[in-house]
Amino acid sequence: MMKKIAITTAMTLLAATAAADEITVMSWGGTYGQSQVEAYHKPFTARTGIKVVALDSDNPAIPIKAQVEAGNVTTNVADVEYADAIRLCDEGLLEPINPAILPHAPDGTPASEDFLPQGLSDCAVGSIVFSTIFAYDRTKFLDAKPQTIADFFDIQKFPGRRGIKKVPKAVLEMALMGDGVPADQVYAVLDTPEGVDRAFAKLDSIKKDIVWWEAGAQPPQLLADGEVAMTMAYNGRIFGAAVAEGKPFEIVWDGQVYEYNLFVIPKGAGKQEHALEFIKFATDTQRLADQAKWISYGPARKSSAGLVGRYQDGKTEMASHMPTNPDNMSNALGSSYEFWVDHEAELAERFSAWLSLS
Repeated sequence: MMKKIAITTAMTLLAATAAADEITVMSWGGTYGQSQVEAYHKPFTARTGIKVVALDSDNPAIPIKAQVEAGNVTTNVADVEYADAIRLCDEGLLEPINPAILPHAPDGTPASEDFLPQGLSDCAVGSIVFSTIFAYDRTKFLDAKPQTIADFFDIQKFPGRRGIKKVPKAVLEMALMGDGVPADQVYAVLDTPEGVDRAFAKLDSIKKDIVWWEAGAQPPQLLADGEVAMTMAYNGRIFGAAVAEGKPFEIVWDGQVYEYNLFVIPKGAGKQEHALEFIKFATDTQRLADQAKWISYGPARKSSAGLVGRYQDGKTEMASHMPTNPDNMSNALGSSYEFWVDHEAELAERFSAWLSLS
């Protein structure tokens, strides 16, 4: 009996030790999540011995908020969009992160100077720049091909259903650009009642042809299944389908809305020392460049750009596929976190009401 108790006790201690050397990182899944596993999780575990458990969510900001408010935080690190990082931080739901703890660039430049604009905030550290773009199936358009955001809304010239994310963010901006508003004027227009009406009117023009999606993996699947001829999507998802899977998909960069994803630590999360070590590791110059070998999202650090090479296939140069490539930025819009922090609630309510109308 004493031997059995000793064995049980030893197994319990081993389990507790293993749990102590383990963190949970919540992200978005799919190709993006896999890029983090390859570029961050595996090498971090190899270096530190700390196991990283990947947890997927359609939007990590939602469960993080719920966990903190319930006082039951089971996630150590989360990957969220910039507007959510600012909002959650302002609501006191995130731990502060001092940028002074982050590694310098290889040339000694402090992290505070090396990250791109919006790459750092009081509670978050940036990893990637991604874009909401639209893409089409080349086999559906053998003659004239879509070239501008206006083409996405032109059902007569380019027939077929359209995939659109079931949220107002980025969708309203792209609707205005599709209606002729230059990128640098979008938020000035959208900040007025008339501008909001104009955006919804543009969506009205294709409403009967819209197929709504909610998770990032859905748009390439909608294209592959022939459910839509064009779809708004995250650029990395389309890149993965086109390059890794050989799908006949083409990205149109005109009218793209680009923004940041950042790592945060939920308020009250355990193992904060491990969490900070993970964030420091994952957002150093080399690791951010390494992630770009797996998905076409731009690194959030300036010093990473020159280290971005080829895709994991060893053949595809990644630079031209980045949202921030100069050739892709001629009519690009940086998402305004200030605008969405101020207006998200009211526009989400308006969007929901609009969806319910026949």
